Amino acid sequence: MQDIADEIARILDASVTLEDRSFNLLAYGAQSGDIDTVRQESILRRRATDQVRAHFEAYGIATAAGPVRIPGLPGMLGRVCVPLRHGGVNYGYLWLLDSGALTDERLASVAPLVDRAAALLAHEARGRRARLRDFFSADSATRAAAGVETEGPVAAIAVRTSPDRTAALWTLPRGVLTEAAPDEALLAVLAPASQAGEVARRLQEMYGTAAGVGGVRDDAEEAWESWREAVVALRVAEHVERHSPVATWDDLGVYRLLARLAHRELAELATESAALATAGGQLAGTVEEYLDRSGHAAETAERLGVHRQTLYYRLRKAERLTGLALDDGEDRLLLHLSLKAAALVGAPRTP
Repeated sequence: MQDIADEIARILDASVTLEDRSFNLLAYGAQSGDIDTVRQESILRRRATDQVRAHFEAYGIATAAGPVRIPGLPGMLGRVCVPLRHGGVNYGYLWLLDSGALTDERLASVAPLVDRAAALLAHEARGRRARLRDFFSADSATRAAAGVETEGPVAAIAVRTSPDRTAALWTLPRGVLTEAAPDEALLAVLAPASQAGEVARRLQEMYGTAAGVGGVRDDAEEAWESWREAVVALRVAEHVERHSPVATWDDLGVYRLLARLAHRELAELATESAALATAGGQLAGTVEEYLDRSGHAAETAERLGVHRQTLYYRLRKAERLTGLALDDGEDRLLLHLSLKAAALVGAPRTP
């Protein structure tokens, strides 16, 4: 991409930048003539601002089939934007600062280089796709037939997609593999272990939903186990505020077990604390906070910002409603698990 940018800059004697369709900088040529703040910021920050992006997209560059001329404004020079389209899909943009010398004939002279840049971006985007669903199968023969070649340590990531957003998957680091399932709103991802957390956060922000990260596997052949953990972590991220919007398997604690239960089993367990939820107010939250803090009343009261006597009143009320004694070990454990299960039974949260 850098070679292409340099060659276009040489042929046209113009300032050149190449960006993906999310306006992330891919390459740029040497400065020729005047420079404006937009080009300067794009190079220094490696991507255009949201305001600049909105301004340029208003000229229809995302759907244009050919060069789009964008007039200058105070503080911003005029530009020519050439969409990098391949197979009918727009993968990015070639930007040229225009002093008026970039005629249609001169732009046509770099068309082969533009086509090459578009093809490279398309190849890069396709190269990140893999038959991960087969690779994540528990059956060794299915995994072998998937044809996925990667080395450990790796970690799987499960991301809830959104019908209202598309993610710039081609901007993910090299070595990250993805596969979107056609029958469910779930993106499967396999990433080098050192990058898994950052990749999960980036994808969660792209879709605005939630993500789960499985445990690390030194052997890529065991990545299917990490995938199962990632799906569990995603379920927790969608229901439990503490673990939202990106949950990691290693941090789930007791939810490792609870999130694997069937919905019917979770609902049955949640009934033990149902009376606290129906009582309204802050009763369920108070009891869960108290149990989370191993029954330390002073810490719980301080955390909740209430007087200790108020805390004791709520705890006694909880005992009456549930029929469980908080000074009995098994009752405390049952109630604690019930409150945790109740979070998984409800509707998914919006991060």
